[in-house]
Amino acid sequence: MTDREQPQIYLVTPPAFEIAPFTDRLAAVLDAHPVACLRVAMASGDEYAVASAADACREVAHARDVAVVIERHVELAGRLGLDGVHLADGARGVRAARKALGPDAIVGAFCGPSRHDGMSAGEAGADYVSFGPAGRTALGTGAQAEREIFEWWSEMIELPVVAEGALDAEAVASLAPVSDFLAFGEEIWREEDAGAALALLVAAMG
Repeated sequence: MTDREQPQIYLVTPPAFEIAPFTDRLAAVLDAHPVACLRVAMASGDEYAVASAADACREVAHARDVAVVIERHVELAGRLGLDGVHLADGARGVRAARKALGPDAIVGAFCGPSRHDGMSAGEAGADYVSFGPAGRTALGTGAQAEREIFEWWSEMIELPVVAEGALDAEAVASLAPVSDFLAFGEEIWREEDAGAALALLVAAMG
C-alpha cells in the first residue's frame, strides 16, 4: 500500500448557503486546489432553491473541469446537466438512478459504516461508495467508519472508495493511504478561509 497515490479531493457543499457569496468562495477554492468532484448537498425541500444552487455550482465547477453530482435528486441531475447523483441510502436507489441517468453518469452511494452495504452498492452498479463518518463525531448514532473498513476495501475491491465525515488532520493522515477520495465539507466551509483550511488538510495527507 505504500505505492498508493495520494487520494483525490472531493468537496461537499454546505447544506444551506446563499448562492452568490458561496460560489465566489467555491471558485477561490477550486482555483487554489485540484478537486476531482463537487457534491451539491442541499438540505432544502424547495425545488427551485435546490435547482438554482446546483446550477450555479455546476457553472463554477464545469468551468474548471470539476465533475458535479447532486445528493439524492436524480431527476434534477438529469435536468440540470450534472455529472451524476450521490445517493444517501446505500444500494437501494443505485439501479433506478443508473436507469434514469444512463451508463455514463456518475452514481455514488453513501453506505455509512457498513461494508456489506458498500458491497451491495457496488454489485448494483455504483461508480464509487463512501463510508462515514470517518472521523469522531457525536452526531447521529456516533457510529464511526473505522479505518479497517477502508483498508480492507482498498485491498480487496477495485471500486473507488470515499472517506467522509468529521475529517480532521489526524483522520486524514490515517485514511489517506487507504482511500481513493477524501471528502471535505463543513470541515473547510465553517472556516473563514476555506482554501487555507483545505490546504492544511491536504498537507496532512503526507
